[in-house]
Amino acid sequence: MKTYRERIRDLREDNDLKQAKIAEYLHTTRQVYSRYEKGTNEMPLRHLILLARFYGVSLDYIAGETDCRQRYP
Repeated sequence: MKTYRERIRDLREDNDLKQAKIAEYLHTTRQVYSRYEKGTNEMPLRHLILLARFYGVSLDYIAGETDCRQRYP
């Protein structure tokens, strides 16, 4: 299974988005978001929740617990 760092990078790239755009959505800087993708900084839970909502996937998918992207009803 992939790590959350790999998942958030893949989701961003699959949607043709730049790190700066996601950082703006999360109300942080591009440098901080870049550190999340690299694994230098741990991403706060509130940011993981926002990204799951933004991409329409489950937290379990982002966390690498499942390969199923579908959110729970």
